[in-house]
Amino acid sequence: MSNKVRVLTFDAIGLGDRTYVLDDGDVAVVVDPQRDPRPYLDYAISIGVRITHVLETHVHNDYVSGGLSLARRLGATYVTPRGEPVGFARERIALGDREFFVTGTLRVRALETPGHTAHHLSYLVDSTTGPAGGPGYVCTGGSLLPGGSGRTDLFGADQASSLAEHQWRSVRRLLQVLDESTVVLPTHGFGSFCSAGPTLSVEGEQVTIGLERARNPAIRETRDDYVRSMTSDPPPIPLYYAYMRDRNLAGAGEVRPWKATPVSSDVVSSVIGDGGYVVDLRERRSFAGRHLVGTVNLELGANLATYLGWLFPFEAPITLVARDDTELESARELLARIGREELAAWAATREIVDQNEGATGRYRVATFADLARDGAAGMPTVLDVRHRSEWRAGHLRGARHIPLPELAGADLDLAPDVGDGPIWVHCAAGFRAAVAASILSAGGRTPVLIDDLFLHAKAAGLEVVDETSAIAQSV
Repeated sequence: MSNKVRVLTFDAIGLGDRTYVLDDGDVAVVVDPQRDPRPYLDYAISIGVRITHVLETHVHNDYVSGGLSLARRLGATYVTPRGEPVGFARERIALGDREFFVTGTLRVRALETPGHTAHHLSYLVDSTTGPAGGPGYVCTGGSLLPGGSGRTDLFGADQASSLAEHQWRSVRRLLQVLDESTVVLPTHGFGSFCSAGPTLSVEGEQVTIGLERARNPAIRETRDDYVRSMTSDPPPIPLYYAYMRDRNLAGAGEVRPWKATPVSSDVVSSVIGDGGYVVDLRERRSFAGRHLVGTVNLELGANLATYLGWLFPFEAPITLVARDDTELESARELLARIGREELAAWAATREIVDQNEGATGRYRVATFADLARDGAAGMPTVLDVRHRSEWRAGHLRGARHIPLPELAGADLDLAPDVGDGPIWVHCAAGFRAAVAASILSAGGRTPVLIDDLFLHAKAAGLEVVDETSAIAQSV
């Protein structure tokens, strides 16, 4: 492999995506950039290279691309797959199969790999100082992923099977025609809901074509089996995905200025009373200790954009409860990834809690060990808010199951036999359970937030049922 190409990876933690900057020491290309251009610009400046091209493997369904605005800012060439009806056709070049360009000593060749989308491209990047088509790096977007591939059902069930057939052929094509030492650089596959299922990437592992030839389902399964596995039990689709593709086809500009205005605690109370949406960004235990009833707890962090976009109507006005302007700006940067840069207002945490003493609530925070002790004389009501695939892989015997995205509209009378008794709520690690606990609190129930890893449940003495085998497992 040529040592003339250097790669730096930028993770969009929470969205489960990656952006890549590939350079030869003089010029660079950026592949599948997120909305905020600063990391790529800062890196290019730090190593003294010029970004000449910005590449999209596909029109994204899970985030608003920063590609067009980055290309405009730099005067770089914007490259997208041919066939997509973009609204900025004069500002890009469209590549088709086997077409290529050279910038500096970087050679970039497009390979059609439809499946995740109808016009998906992968890009083979190598050096002109090496053999044409030789080993290098292949940016696979939502096509070939570590131990898997991108999902094919984002355009509806009527297209899912046809796209899955294309995906099977596309992944096999990459695995069959590329050199085994070619390094695979996927955009999805690190927790993204654009992945068809869990991927096999290990921290620090270099994924190569040779490795994927030995383990990827597209090679091991027949076409029919692969299509069946891709379409029979798809993961959930976050609601905000419905808005991303159109936004990207139109072309997103620079992030607009933050327009939220500070409001008083009375205004926040009025918003809640009118059925509006108020999101408290505090850490889950702090929120549980004291909060304004009716607010929803979404911790400020990597998962904020995904679940705010999933749980609330996409264009509905939202008031954020933050500690200060710094937290608000951090939230803005995260939410701009999904195009939510305009929010209604914001309020200071301490103010709305201190000035609404009569409308505040609190609930208990516990562990699975606490649940085992409290349930020794009779298991209380337990609510599991994980996704269905997680539930099937193992859940507490007797637990109720409502995936978090469905909870807000669900009947909260989960346990009529225990009246207003506590509802112990858990997920895999605590974030989703914290959101669910706040929703239950807003609905007048008494939650107990299990802030613990589900992996600890069996060790605590709780019985875990594997639904796929219907065999109870316990320690």
